[in-house]
Amino acid sequence: MYPNLFYLFRDLFGIEIPFLKVVNSFGFFVAIAFLVCAWVLAKELKRKQEQGLLTYKETAITIGEPAGVLELIINFVLGFFMGFKILGVMLVDGALNDPQAFIFSAQGSWPAGIALGIFFTALKWREKNKDKLKKPEQRTIRIWPSDRIGDITIIAAVAGLVGAKIFDNLENWDRFIQDPIKNLFSPSGLTFYGGLIVATLCLWYYFKKNGIKFIIVADAAAPMLLLAYGLGRVGCQVSGDGDWGIINQRIKPFSWMPDWLWAYDYAHNVNGEGVLMTDCDWGVYCTQLQIPVYPTPLYEIIIMLILFAILWSVRKKFKVTGRIFSVYLVLNGLERFFIEKIRVNSTYNLFGFHPTQAEIISTFLVLTGIVLYILAPRIKNTTYKLK
Repeated sequence: MYPNLFYLFRDLFGIEIPFLKVVNSFGFFVAIAFLVCAWVLAKELKRKQEQGLLTYKETAITIGEPAGVLELIINFVLGFFMGFKILGVMLVDGALNDPQAFIFSAQGSWPAGIALGIFFTALKWREKNKDKLKKPEQRTIRIWPSDRIGDITIIAAVAGLVGAKIFDNLENWDRFIQDPIKNLFSPSGLTFYGGLIVATLCLWYYFKKNGIKFIIVADAAAPMLLLAYGLGRVGCQVSGDGDWGIINQRIKPFSWMPDWLWAYDYAHNVNGEGVLMTDCDWGVYCTQLQIPVYPTPLYEIIIMLILFAILWSVRKKFKVTGRIFSVYLVLNGLERFFIEKIRVNSTYNLFGFHPTQAEIISTFLVLTGIVLYILAPRIKNTTYKLK
């Protein structure tokens, strides 16, 4: 396992770059997932625009204004935070020993924060002053849905993170009430479905506000959501963040299968779970599971990338709006429901049954997908010509 990129580069390339300790492996692969999927979504939105399913919105803007006080304050705060934490992790003694703990602590470098805050503020002032006009002008521009990919990505990332953290604490309520502050701001502990639900609600509001039909964007995003899930799980597997399966004492169905594919001990996992390893120089990342478990993130990576390839290849064959998204809901729900059978998770007691949070949500997604597929033809303006 590689809790951060420092150990990855050291192990694979034999070079040590201390700053890479700041780059958490899970966060790195999640960021890659967002960037790749933003590019894929932009292509699909443009295709929908060419089909006439999505159109532009005229928006009035003012150009030539000097930088406002609020803009300068926002840039100072952003610069201060980056200097206080990102530069601080290289300047504060001992910060690189456990950069995650440092980032989520009150520690930081005040001089670096103030200096970078002033620098960001000066850049914004210079940028706005360069384009300043004697008399600011009002202009009307056309903004297409594909032009909003930056906003969509940011909303999805922030809302997804908040939702994932909230649902994780709901799922592990006993752990949460023992130390609410620590669990709310801990870098670990995220639930995919929590992020999906909260991000979906926030994006629905954003699309409605900007006159974009949600179900059409959902169709465009359907294959991308499978890809995002698969790429995100790469981070789970590489960092060993605890999303693994139940104990499997090296029992495998085929003798030719490598042990790590069927039973994995997650050495150097980021959660620090298991027993201490001997002769380990990985700092706080020197534990491995005593008994191997199913590497469920690896299974999900493989399954989701295959499902993405299938849905992407047939996406142009769907003639009714809403149906490709309904297929996504069913595929995603089925995959997660069955993988839960060999994953470690908290369970609920419902009428004598003991499902996990993910099993409940995935069942709801499958049923919703089936209903949406049946009712999709009733949605107005659902049929369109293929390109």
